[in-house]
Amino acid sequence: MPTITQLQYILAVQKNRHFGRAAEECHVSQPSLSAQIQKAEEELGVILFDRSKKPILTTEKGKKIIEQAKLILREHSKLYDLGTEEHLVAGNFHLGVIPTLSSYVVPLFIESFSKKYPKVSLRISEMKTQDIVRALHEDQLDAGLLVTPLHDSTITERKLFLEPFYVFASDDHELIRKKAVKDTELDANSVWLLEEGHCFRDQVIRVCSLRNKSQVLQNVSFESGSLETLIHIVRRGSGYTLLPHLATLELPEKEKKKNLKKFQKPVPTREVSLVYSRSFLKQAVMDALEEEITSHLPKELKNIKSSQIEVVEI
Repeated sequence: MPTITQLQYILAVQKNRHFGRAAEECHVSQPSLSAQIQKAEEELGVILFDRSKKPILTTEKGKKIIEQAKLILREHSKLYDLGTEEHLVAGNFHLGVIPTLSSYVVPLFIESFSKKYPKVSLRISEMKTQDIVRALHEDQLDAGLLVTPLHDSTITERKLFLEPFYVFASDDHELIRKKAVKDTELDANSVWLLEEGHCFRDQVIRVCSLRNKSQVLQNVSFESGSLETLIHIVRRGSGYTLLPHLATLELPEKEKKKNLKKFQKPVPTREVSLVYSRSFLKQAVMDALEEEITSHLPKELKNIKSSQIEVVEI
């Protein structure tokens, strides 16, 4: 039977569709990786990869074996977790964080966490929501930091905090004259959005009551991958965008007073949670991570009353 190492090499080739890149990922030479995969194929009596194709393709029989290999490796990794990590704040931990949270939440806790828990090797990857969910299902992540609810029965959600939205308007926009904004006053013609795939984009569309992209009628269409870019566009004198609370903290005081507008109650708000698979074992690390994140939040996010907000679905 193939060894665990051989199965890891096989999955690396399937993922990269290239022997050289798979070898780099596994930190071995390409000849060594190729030899081990060939040995596994001989033992199984199956050709796993069609090497004549560029990029490499998995054969039909190979696909079935690879799915089983994934299950074997998942269960193998749990052996170590059961023995050492369920009750210890130690070991490897891979966290996926959505882009509209990573720039603002990670700097709040990362230094403190690393000093407090030196035995944890914490790896943080910036990923979109659908990629985090997929990685959790495939056991490629330990946990995700994202916006909920997900409505996925296979994933457990730990709510950390609620984060209100604000309007950030240009100097010449009519919203600049408002003390507080009603969602019915938001104009589809002048809103700037994140690109598709970002859950915050979907929430902005819900708040603005836009049904589809075609209702955004600007003669110049620009969709960004970052809130910072949208802030710069508005700052230069065009339209408005919506920002979550943490994204407003670094704005100059002048802009906070003039360009940043609160919503009238109930305030559109997003729910931020740590999420993980129901078969998750590293509870001690998860508890420590939750404690570090929530303890470093701005105090205004710790005292939000549910009666004054409305959680926007993603």
